[in-house]
Amino acid sequence: MSVKSAKRVLHIFEILAQYSNGLTIKEVSELLNLPQSSVFNLMKTLHSEGYVSQDNEKKYRLGAKLIHIGTSAMDSLDIHSVGKGFLQNLMEQVEETVFMSVLSADELVYVAKIDNNRSIRTTAQPGYRKPLYCTGLGKVFLAFLPIQERERLINQITFQKITDNTVMNQGDLGKQLQLFRESGYSVDDEENEEGLYCLAAPVYGVGNELKAAISVAGPKERMLSRKEIIVTELLKTANRISKGIGYSDMS
Repeated sequence: MSVKSAKRVLHIFEILAQYSNGLTIKEVSELLNLPQSSVFNLMKTLHSEGYVSQDNEKKYRLGAKLIHIGTSAMDSLDIHSVGKGFLQNLMEQVEETVFMSVLSADELVYVAKIDNNRSIRTTAQPGYRKPLYCTGLGKVFLAFLPIQERERLINQITFQKITDNTVMNQGDLGKQLQLFRESGYSVDDEENEEGLYCLAAPVYGVGNELKAAISVAGPKERMLSRKEIIVTELLKTANRISKGIGYSDMS
């Protein structure tokens, strides 16, 4: 049985993670549809324990104490600890931003981001969630998961237009996914952020189970000019991480 106050604390962490500039008690209350008095009492406790911080404008942010917890959680995931070095090497090879994500319910969650010194700005950060249908990483899960799970996720999608290129129905998405399965990687062609082109590939674990997705993202023109090289390095890296967490190619 869930404990109401514990759930509220978790929801506060999740909402603060989305607002790096901080939120007031009133703003948190409105966003989570909770009484201000309840939010105040929870924030007071979290602040005294170091889990949130407060600035001069009375806005709360995630506190420094969570950094250690988050780092420990990341390190406990074999896929993250195994993948870090390979992702760093991939970034150096392609000179673009590199990501890793895992599936959580019906969304992707970013678990790693490695910037290049010429990286473009993107809203994606470790811990952030995004839809599956309009991201390269998300489409990896929709394309390469077992068919029953894939269909379940697709049937749950509520399509929303984010950019002019965002896929908006199951038919068009299905055609994309078929092409991705044939090529072994997925593409996000400015579907989630204007100007951002993303190539993503699956990472498998023990039992050939899809465990994660990795991607390379950058400005469209620059990515397309080196697409073949980037795809080659991306697939090599995905295979190396897969083998590092127990994948065995039985084909």
